[in-house]
Amino acid sequence: MQHDEMIWQVINHQFCSYKSTLTKSKGPNRDKHQFCKHPYSTTGLCNRSSCPLANSKYATVREEGGRIHLYIKTVERAHSPKNLWEKIYLSRNYSKALEQLDEHLAYFPKAQIHRNKQRLTKIHQYLLRMRKLKLREINGRKANLVRVHRKVDQREERREKKALVAAKIENNIEKELMERLARGTYGDIYNFPEVPYQKALEAAEEAESDEEEELETEDEESDSEEMNVEYVEDLDEEDEDDLEQDMEDMEMNAWDDSGDDESEDDVSDNDEEEEEESEESGSESGSGDEDDTESEEESTKKKKPSDKKQTPKKRGVRVEIEYEDENDGLIEEEGLNTSAAGAGTAW
Repeated sequence: MQHDEMIWQVINHQFCSYKSTLTKSKGPNRDKHQFCKHPYSTTGLCNRSSCPLANSKYATVREEGGRIHLYIKTVERAHSPKNLWEKIYLSRNYSKALEQLDEHLAYFPKAQIHRNKQRLTKIHQYLLRMRKLKLREINGRKANLVRVHRKVDQREERREKKALVAAKIENNIEKELMERLARGTYGDIYNFPEVPYQKALEAAEEAESDEEEELETEDEESDSEEMNVEYVEDLDEEDEDDLEQDMEDMEMNAWDDSGDDESEDDVSDNDEEEEEESEESGSESGSGDEDDTESEEESTKKKKPSDKKQTPKKRGVRVEIEYEDENDGLIEEEGLNTSAAGAGTAW
């Protein structure tokens, strides 16, 4: 008895002489495609709906010797394999052939009717091309058959795709559009593609927003630097002791400096007293010449600024310097001579 499901289980899972498996790629994850080599298969694929052995009600279209035939299989003839397939000639006219298919396949599944009509259309087209080529040969115009280089075409397609990716045409188009907008070549009318135009606008807005954010961050940093307040820890006991010692040392240095100033004032006062005494002695010895007195006054005047200039201004080690002048010696000798003359006159 005909049992379609059982036949399909055997064909699918065990063995079928018409089944052929082809792999698309190598490796463990390769894609496997199963095809059917049965002459009455409508699609050439190995599946449940298009298998001519596992379907008791089946129909297909075939071409034999330039003529199209319709083959129909029914359950009533399953007991005699010799008469299993019914063969029906179809008209050369395409429209009439379609009407015959609708008439004979009225009670078949719609999917199967559609597949048979597609098969009829394909066969009818290549039969027309065959007749045209034959007529050209008869008329002496043999057709030039051009070979189709499938591998070369595929290689060229791959190279074109890679070239497009490497060229980055979309980015170049966006740049060109932005340059034209900046130059104002199109005026006020713009009819650009929306996607690259929107992308360009978004890029410009992002650049402006980044600049604003940078300015805001700089302002915030400047404000924070102005308003910074630092808190410092209290001094330790050792640091306080060091500060007290430094203050004491400063006071002692100040007292020493004031003492040095007083000593310098004393030195200047002593020098002035000595000069006054020498002047008085010169006046007492009034018997001397007036020229000598004038010279003494000039010498004393010269001494004063020299003494003032030679006073040490820098605060440091105290140094005492004694000065001797030749004029003092001359004055003493003249005084002795005058006293001797007075004594002579007395005698």
